Amino acid sequence: MKVPVRRPRYPMPAYIKQALEDSKLYETYKVRPPYQQNDYIAWINRAVQEQTKQKRIKQMLMELKKGDVYMKMDWKIKKK
Repeated sequence: MKVPVRRPRYPMPAYIKQALEDSKLYETYKVRPPYQQNDYIAWINRAVQEQTKQKRIKQMLMELKKGDVYMKMDWKIKKK
């Protein structure tokens, strides 16, 4: 039996939260599944250069605004 892999949970850095609030996409972000929220934070924070962090934030914001994209992949919200 396979045991699910647990990823570390990353806290929301203030600069990412500010970018989400400034773009009025914070609530859209919070609707995404927890794994996506965590993946975005980890991916942005892994960038070494500030320019790369800003590029990744911009991509995240564009994907949230579009609504049907996650990490450049098609994504559809699952209805309960």
